[in-house]
This record gives sequence, structure tokens and C-alpha cells, in this order.
Amino acid sequence: MHHVQQLINGQFTQSKTDEWIDITDPATQEIIAKVPQTTNDEINQAVAAAQTAFQTWRKTPITTRARIFLKYQELIREHMDELAEILTAEQGKTIADARGDVFRGLEVVEHAAGIANLQIGDFVENVASGVDTYSIWQPLGVCAGITPFNFPAMIPLWMFPMAIATGNTFILKPSEQDPMVTMRLVELAVEAGVPEGVLNVVHGGKATVDAICDHPDIKAVSFVGSTAVGHHVYERASKSGKRAQCMMGAKNHGVILPDANKEQTLNQLAGAAFGAAGQRCMALSVVVLVGAAGEWIDDIKAKAENLVVSAGKNDKDLGPLISPAAKARVEHLIGTGVEEGASLILDGRGITVEGFEKGNFVGPTIFDNVTSDMQIYKEEIFGPVLCIMRAASLDEAIELLNANPHGNGTAIFTQSGAAAHKFQQDIQVGQIGINLPIPVPLPMFSFSGSRASKLGALGPYGKQAVQFYTQTKTVTARWFDDEASRGVNTTISI
Repeated sequence: MHHVQQLINGQFTQSKTDEWIDITDPATQEIIAKVPQTTNDEINQAVAAAQTAFQTWRKTPITTRARIFLKYQELIREHMDELAEILTAEQGKTIADARGDVFRGLEVVEHAAGIANLQIGDFVENVASGVDTYSIWQPLGVCAGITPFNFPAMIPLWMFPMAIATGNTFILKPSEQDPMVTMRLVELAVEAGVPEGVLNVVHGGKATVDAICDHPDIKAVSFVGSTAVGHHVYERASKSGKRAQCMMGAKNHGVILPDANKEQTLNQLAGAAFGAAGQRCMALSVVVLVGAAGEWIDDIKAKAENLVVSAGKNDKDLGPLISPAAKARVEHLIGTGVEEGASLILDGRGITVEGFEKGNFVGPTIFDNVTSDMQIYKEEIFGPVLCIMRAASLDEAIELLNANPHGNGTAIFTQSGAAAHKFQQDIQVGQIGINLPIPVPLPMFSFSGSRASKLGALGPYGKQAVQFYTQTKTVTARWFDDEASRGVNTTISI
């Protein structure tokens, strides 16, 4: 049985814990590895190593840091197939989706390699007579990241490359449900030249999360995951004086106007609603059909019925959910939808896949006539379930979306530039797609979820990540080249 190792001060070692968590293949329930509940002593060792490494890493030339990530992106590309296979085995998503998971993280690594252009301060000459002022962005110290099960490659790569590139050291806690691809990425980071103590990895559940939030030497915490845990992390980390950013749950809507390109829209809707078995915080889980687009119901159902569910390694359309508990929760929520009066027009419960009868499979599921007071609308289902709602006009659709507390992403499908402009201007959601269902920006921008989907002012990766992982120091300087020309000045002026 493989036991997942930790990384502390440059050494991959097995934990001394007596508490181990099973990692199972979601398609078979076979135990494929065990991950430790890292001990408090080991967490303290990791933080101490990071604190020591910070004293030299913070002064390492920025070009040296950049070259490490140039090498790192090269290694990730070389090992793309291996990384995707590891990810699929422990997480369940299809091989194609696993490659996409790794690739979107790789884009952030590439961005981190340009840190010399991102971490530039400001300079103003002669702000007063003979006085110059300039600002510099300096690293915070030891930072930490807590990542979810659904993107075990991409989201760790959102975090530690930007933190390390800006001169910080890092403590990473991967999801205890699928940490193996994360650890392989960490191994490649060490191979690329990340020094001892600069990147450390600890494992476990709530006890490890709380230890990270409480540790006085950790200056900032980045989190992606469920709303309940996100609130816990934000409150606990903030209470101990840390910076915190928490990307949390969502309920993303797609608004379809009658003039939309029908075939393109249907294809994108099916992919965004059911891809990754719906286990995305950016899944398009609600569609609002405006006016005559309400006639597209049968077409939406037909697209969903053509999707193939199988084990991820078979590389079909949908893989299994992460765990039996996740499957039970999704099926329970489907049941509440029926009980509360929604029209179940496609039921994905009870599906079995030949050769993988024990898998956590739920097939594409569609509800029509969903209302905003139903549980299936109010909760993030995190499964392949699409809720269909109706609106008489674009104004009514916008009002519906803005009444929902979440703000991760939304999309509009239309051929009208005027309608698209009105939508992007009036909608109160942080990320908007126009004829594009999952509007996650590339790393030169930043993930900009909002409202109940986010706690903290700054998002991960991109320009906002540089701000999150640095503190601004302003220097005002005057140099004298002659004798004092005036006496003591007791006023506030320079």
C-alpha cells in the first residue's frame, strides 16, 4: 500500500502519525493509497523550515526565482500524460478533463515565470524639493494554501507558484481525498530548483486546517472549497491576524436568449452543466430560458442523453463523483427536487457502469419548472444536475440572477451586442461569459468571483495574487549635497 509522503525542509518523508486516511478510486472503491493526518509537531517543523528559508529566499534575485518557474513549466509539459493518469485514478474525472486540469494550472506557472514584470513598484521624482518617493512590493513571509478535491492540479498551481515567485515561502495542504497528483507536481517543483524549506507540504483534515489558521508565523492563507469551510477558514485565519482569501460555493446561471446560435449554445451548455460530473465551482448548473428559447427543452435533454458515463480512464464524457457520500448527497437533493414539485425530465440516479458497478456514478439529470424557493436551486448540488427556469424578458432574467446571493460566474448566449452589453453592465456577478459558459479568466487577469462566493478583497493568481502575497513599502528620500540651508522646521511640510 502506497503511503503519501510529506515535504518538510526539502525532504520527502513519511509521517510519524498513527492516523491514516484512505484514498479510494471513485470508479471502483478500491483503496489505492493512504494519506497521513500530519501531526502538530510535523506542522510546526514545516512552518519553522519555511520561516528559516524565507530569510534567504526573500533576498534571492527575482530573475533567479523566475528561471525556476521557466524550468518548472517545462517539466510539467514533459509529464502531462503521467499527471493526468494519476489525477484520474484518484479523482475520477476523464483523462481529457484531467489534462485540462493540469494545463490550466500550467498557465499560472507560466505567468509566475514573468514575475520580474509583475512585481514592479512605482517611482516619482521630485515630489518636493530634492525629494523622491518610490514604492516596493515585498513578500509577506510564510504563506499557506488549502486546496479542494475537484481540481487537485490546477488549484495548488494557482497558489504556491505565485506565492513563491513573489519571494514568500509556502505551506501547502492538498485535499486528503486526492493528494497524489499534487505531490507529483511538488516533486517536479523541487526538481525545477525550488530550494529546501521554500515549499512544504502537510496533509490531513480539519485539524491541519485549524493548525494552519492558528499558527502565528503564517502570514496569509489562500483557500478554495466549500462555503462552510471557507467561512471557517476566513474567520479563524483573520482572527489570528492573517490575510485570507477564500473562494467558495456558487450557483452559476446561463441566460439563453431566443436569438442565440442554437447548436453552439446547446453544446456549450451540456459541457458546462455536466462536465466533470458537475463537480466544478464554475459549473453552469442553472439555465434561464428567455421567451421563445423555452421551446429548447427537448433539445437540451437530447444533448444530455447522448453523454456517456464511465470510469475516467475510459475517457468518455462523465466520470464518477468523488465519494459514496457525494453520490448520496446528490441523489438526496434530486429527491428533494421531485418532492418540491420540479419536473424531473431526465433522471441520472441508479446508473450502473459495466465493470465498475461499485462506482460513484450519477448520470446527467435535468429539472424543468424550477423555482427559486426549491432546495435544488438554493444549494450548490456539485453533481451533474441542471435546473431549468424561465423568464419572459432579459430584464426579468437579470433580476432573477441578481437575487441569488452567489457571484462566481454567469453567462449569456445571444447574437445581440446590445443585450450582451446590458447584461455585463447590470449583472452583479464577478465573472461574466458572453457566448462562453465558464468564464474563468487567464492568469494575466485574476479569478474574480464575488458576493457569497468569495471572502477577501483579492483573488488568486494574476495581478491580484501579486498584491495578496506582497506588502507595499513606500520610501521617501532626500540626499543633501551642501550645508544646511535652513533651520529647524516644525511644520508638517517636507
